Amino acid sequence: MDQLVRALLLLFLVQLPASFDAPSGDGGGWGLGSSIEDEGECNIEIRDVNSITHTQFIKEYAYAKPVILRGLTDNTNFRFLCSKSNLLREYGGKTVRLSTANTHSYRKVDVQFEEFLKFLLTPQPEDTLGSDTLYFFGDNNFTEWHSLFEEYKAPPFSLPLMLPAYSFGIAGPGTGVPFHWHGPGYSEVIYGRKRWFLYPPDDAPEFHPNHTTLSWVSLSYPNLELHQRPLECTIRPGEVLYFPDRWWHATLNLDTSVFISTFLG
Repeated sequence: MDQLVRALLLLFLVQLPASFDAPSGDGGGWGLGSSIEDEGECNIEIRDVNSITHTQFIKEYAYAKPVILRGLTDNTNFRFLCSKSNLLREYGGKTVRLSTANTHSYRKVDVQFEEFLKFLLTPQPEDTLGSDTLYFFGDNNFTEWHSLFEEYKAPPFSLPLMLPAYSFGIAGPGTGVPFHWHGPGYSEVIYGRKRWFLYPPDDAPEFHPNHTTLSWVSLSYPNLELHQRPLECTIRPGEVLYFPDRWWHATLNLDTSVFISTFLG
């Protein structure tokens, strides 16, 4: 096992911070560790399948601002396939590639999927640096995971001249990537809850690229003036968040979360 993985096993087997509480349920078998109760506010517009068309999406949101969409797709079957027992049975012996959870991820570590679930999918202490946090997201083997990904129904609202690319992830409570930006995309939670923070391209937030989102939420967020506050919301299963091109965003998993992003480019 990689030396960094061994060090992280020791790092994570410590007393959890006081901000964590016991989880209320065990959806899909993912009731691991603890959860964070504070979901924050939601100041992002929410639209459901009956209140928005593709034309309206393009006009109002695609190039302008984030939006949360509800009921546009039915991923019930994909959610069933993403239960802990199913994923362990199908992929437990497969190798997955983990990344460090800092703004500029340079470190990659390969481990067995079963080892990741048993030893590294744990609550994140507030003082852990992003470079010491291993995160399973994005570096997916699409040959081995093809049968799973082909069952996912992506949001139907496409952008002109752009094609989708999928990134699948699983993360423990308190984990998340600090602020960064890239092209437009969607993010859907399959299990758990994910809290999002977003700023427009010309309004870059102040943050340390190697400090986790949990640290930023605990230490920096409470001191922000009203005009410095981000757009934010916690999304749950059945909800999809869309963010436009070059918008700054950071995430915080409040529970053990399973999620998939659709990047457009």
